[in-house]
Amino acid sequence: MSQQDQIRLTQFAHGAGCGCKISPQVLKEILAESPAQHDVRLLVGFDLNDDAAVYRLDGDRVLISTVDFFTPIVDDPFIYGQVAAANALSDVYAMGGRPLLATAVLGWPIEKLPPAIAGEVIKGARSICDLAGIPLAGGHSIESPEPFFGLHVTGESKDQFIKKNSTAKEGDLLFLTKPLGVGIMTTAAKRGLLHESHHEVLNNQLIKLNSLGGAVGQLDGVHAMTDVTGFGLAGHVLEMAQGSGLTAVLNYTSLPILEEAKIYMQQQIVPDATYRN
Repeated sequence: MSQQDQIRLTQFAHGAGCGCKISPQVLKEILAESPAQHDVRLLVGFDLNDDAAVYRLDGDRVLISTVDFFTPIVDDPFIYGQVAAANALSDVYAMGGRPLLATAVLGWPIEKLPPAIAGEVIKGARSICDLAGIPLAGGHSIESPEPFFGLHVTGESKDQFIKKNSTAKEGDLLFLTKPLGVGIMTTAAKRGLLHESHHEVLNNQLIKLNSLGGAVGQLDGVHAMTDVTGFGLAGHVLEMAQGSGLTAVLNYTSLPILEEAKIYMQQQIVPDATYRN
């Protein structure tokens, strides 16, 4: 057994993946003293709690910019890089755009984890960037007590195709492009309770690109979009509803949930971030 096979990346971080996010309420306090910047070219800024920033270039062309990184959500370093990359790219797709290029953000505990393991993370991220048809063009790294990795992604679109998370209209239906339950399954994995046969199901869901968002954003009937990550379905729907000045109704029996995840739900396995959310 190689050293890489013996290492469980999730054991080097207190929270897994988006579960390490700062809670919505604490984040609100942090940003309370930072007023929104008034720039006529800045179409979407942090004051809107959206997935990415949007900046007008010229005519109807807009630039989409986002950065997203997190601690290990899976133990395999290559797959971790894939998951982190797909997650960062999702923010551009969620705005109705297409990615152009990415740069990496890496924090690594050099004394605890060999550099070669970090190299596998980078390789995983590069494979997803290749799949998205964009270059991984560079990045920045630091030594840190816990490993973390992600991407800064630059994308583009036309202003009429940009979909905010705060522009839903009364009567809109909620359409999910993926089934729910990966947060429950990653929690089970971190606790060593995920069945061996379920790892492939989980990984396939985590690395699947949300590129459909770029196409859906061009549909006139779609008024708002977001991706469901660290704040869960309820948290992200709440952001959409509050931003749009509406309420939302969720029918639990209509929600698409991974069959494998239901097994762990019955065992009352839920992400720690659920309580903060």
